[in-house]
Amino acid sequence: MAGNTGDHRSEARKFLTSRRARLSPRQAGLVAFGDNRRVPGLRREEVAALSGVSVVYYTRLERGNLVGASESVLGAIAGALQLDDAEREHLFDLARAANATTSARSRAGAGRARVPAGIQRVLDAITDAPADVRNGRRDILASNKLARALYSDIHAETAQPPNVARFTFLNPRARDFFVDWHTAASDIVASLRIEAGRHPYDKPLSDLVGELSTRSEEFRVRWASHNVRHHTAGTKRMHHPVVGEIELAYQALVLPGDIGMNLYVYTAAPDSPAQEALRFLASWADSNTPAASHTPIASRPTADGHSTAAGHSTAAGHSASDGRPLSGGAPPFDSGVAGERRRTAGP
Repeated sequence: MAGNTGDHRSEARKFLTSRRARLSPRQAGLVAFGDNRRVPGLRREEVAALSGVSVVYYTRLERGNLVGASESVLGAIAGALQLDDAEREHLFDLARAANATTSARSRAGAGRARVPAGIQRVLDAITDAPADVRNGRRDILASNKLARALYSDIHAETAQPPNVARFTFLNPRARDFFVDWHTAASDIVASLRIEAGRHPYDKPLSDLVGELSTRSEEFRVRWASHNVRHHTAGTKRMHHPVVGEIELAYQALVLPGDIGMNLYVYTAAPDSPAQEALRFLASWADSNTPAASHTPIASRPTADGHSTAAGHSTAAGHSASDGRPLSGGAPPFDSGVAGERRRTAGP
């Protein structure tokens, strides 16, 4: 993905082609004659017939030329390809970007990095749940104390603002932190695809995708699938270095105005082990968290038993001074939730 029209046409072409390839004639309600089909999924003429447009016109659209495509035609194609809500929205986003004026493209991404005044006070008023604000690139732009404690490893990254996608694919600690790393990785790529469709001329987003594509094979494979998914609610299972494994429900709330930011709030079920863990984490954070929103908070034991601040610039806070990787074990907490979880939980 880069900020130019040619690449945008390629995105539209690959998205439509991949959606057509995954849908069989039987799934589309068509009768398939014979087994000698040269393409996976539906043929172009079959999608055209299901959409009520000519083969020539559908071929033009699938080649990436969405200029002038009406909402009714896009809706018909979305129906023919059985797109879900996120995929349908992505198709319409691609069409809007294709029809954007030059001036609109030049303004893409402008003004979407500044958190509105007063949001930090709102975050700080949420004392019993981790809460933070992220943009579509998954930069963490503001956090409350409990969110900084929960995502201490992400906030320890040397690149600022902290970015969830960069941590997920480039930091080895992410595979321990996210209990189901593969699902977390697929979700983050699918959400970045949605953002790329909405803002194909956003250079910071293009730079992030380029960096991750260059440095991570896992990212490249997922990015090439062209899957899109809304990332607005669900559960996260994490293995935190202080409280051990914790499962939280999250909800993403869109902040008002055209600023492209979401408020993420993580909650635990009442009287659950997760709620107990959050209380312990909050107590620990009160005595370990500096005041700054993005200041790293945790000290980690190194392989030789010494400790180093997570924010020190030793390979993004993940190597000791002699170049050895830090230990993956929990900090030396021998009581409360942390000690109990070390005695009972598996690795």
